[in-house]
Amino acid sequence: MFLSVFDMFKVGVGPSSSHTMGPMVAGARFLDTLRASPFHPKGLRASLHGSLAFTGKGHATDRATVLGLAGFAPDSYDAGKAEAVLAAIAATGTVTPPGLPTLRFAPATDLVFDYDHPLPGHANGMILMATDAQGDVILQETYYSIGGGFVLTEAEQAAGRDLAAKPSGCPYPFQTAAEMLEMAAASGKSIAAMKRANELHFRSAKELDDGMARLWQVMNDCIERGLATDGILPGGLKVRRRAKAIHEALLAERGLNLTAPHVINDWMSTYAMAVNEENAAGGQVVTAPTNGAAGVLPAVIRYWLDHVPGAAPSKVGDFLLTAAAIGGIVKTNASISGAECGCQAEVGSAAAMAAAGLAAVMGATPEQVENAAEIALEHHLGMTCDPVKGLVQIPCIERNGLGAIKAVSAASLALRGDGQHFVPLDAAIETMRQTGQDMHEKYKETSLGGLAVNVPNC
Repeated sequence: MFLSVFDMFKVGVGPSSSHTMGPMVAGARFLDTLRASPFHPKGLRASLHGSLAFTGKGHATDRATVLGLAGFAPDSYDAGKAEAVLAAIAATGTVTPPGLPTLRFAPATDLVFDYDHPLPGHANGMILMATDAQGDVILQETYYSIGGGFVLTEAEQAAGRDLAAKPSGCPYPFQTAAEMLEMAAASGKSIAAMKRANELHFRSAKELDDGMARLWQVMNDCIERGLATDGILPGGLKVRRRAKAIHEALLAERGLNLTAPHVINDWMSTYAMAVNEENAAGGQVVTAPTNGAAGVLPAVIRYWLDHVPGAAPSKVGDFLLTAAAIGGIVKTNASISGAECGCQAEVGSAAAMAAAGLAAVMGATPEQVENAAEIALEHHLGMTCDPVKGLVQIPCIERNGLGAIKAVSAASLALRGDGQHFVPLDAAIETMRQTGQDMHEKYKETSLGGLAVNVPNC
């Protein structure tokens, strides 16, 4: 099976790929089901379960579900239009999706946060229903938001199907890091070159290059907006944006030639925080591989371009291809979902992807790339997901900065070696999966433990 670079990196909207983008995608899929059905529904209902219920309000899951059922999609999201549509739905108690008649849907009563009945397929579960004139359910579907904006129906989840994964037919169909290294050795190609060859099985070179250029443009634009914006983030915690002030201070210090060498860490953190402050505010981001971890990889690319001599923008595509190859292996064999495996699956995966990408564009061998990814992931193992008040703010924003620092350090260590190391990346990925399986649910994006209960929520 094959996961594209455009599956691992998706243009979307904050604050969460699994809790915001996923429910919006599920709503759009349910509308497609309704359009194809012989039924004539008069109304809609929805229930959120598991982590979608526990941290749904903080992650704007309710808004995303309503907007999905109104016909919005993450990659074309218009914030101004969304606010107008939400106000109209609240005022009328109806929604008019494209290609369907006006349907009853009053979010205050028809959207339920069900804290008592988790669904069996995944921690992020939701049920969407269509009703007749009497309010009886005539059609329903269960959806699971499995991380990174990926969504499966109950039947697809039970069958082990991944909608993003396509029947391979690719020249280099690696599913594990071991297979990836074997194919690289046999072909003499870099990981990026093998990934590019696989992508070209499904699209033209122009489509691939233009698509990757857009991904980096959206990532970099997000950094720039974050560096230019201050104020208080929404959600009630009154968290101040800090990226703008830190960036301005760093620029001033650089002009005075008083900067200590370790301050480069502050540059990386500031780039990452800029992205995640934008994400927390509901801005446009790129899943990398999730929204909660969206700042790590762009921060490392920006660090490389702005601070590493010899960096070339023409190599950003190789960075993304290498990172996507590693992300695909992690997703295939473990998880990128914080609700399933904790933050090790989000920031840990992002750091592994970023470390691999940086090592690749700095001339690493495939073995050194795999080593870089392994170092970064290994040192995130066991990391919990315990967002305060269910918001993607504390500890998520700073955590992306530290993830970027770890990624750069991992790449540097790998480049200092010859690629030979004790723990294979596949072993680290399997350990992450097992650790996530054993982790108590209160530490997996439910805000029922950890920092979420040990610091004030207001």
